[in-house]
Amino acid sequence: MNEYALIFRHMDGKEVASPEQIQQWMQQTMDWIGGIAAQNKFVSGTGLPFDEARVVHSNKMVTNGAFGDIKETVGGLVIVRAESVEEAVEFAKGCPVLQGEGNSVEVRKVAQK
Repeated sequence: MNEYALIFRHMDGKEVASPEQIQQWMQQTMDWIGGIAAQNKFVSGTGLPFDEARVVHSNKMVTNGAFGDIKETVGGLVIVRAESVEEAVEFAKGCPVLQGEGNSVEVRKVAQK
């Protein structure tokens, strides 16, 4: 069995949701993760807050995040165990992040050590 990273991409990190909407999304996300965990296939996961974000460029210049000049941001990731990339994609299809227009979940196999 392999591990796959499900990377949450949001199209507009500037849009601010209401506290109630955020609470609803968090509950949906916890329920989604709970369903994966119930199959013993959840490995780990985390959100990636924007405060204190920095970007280090190839010339060693450091700029502040949260990437205000681009539309797509990475909001977090979950690592799952799956028999195949197809199974990992099925997990990704249930992710609440996909409720946002233009949002996506990238599925990437985690390199084995």
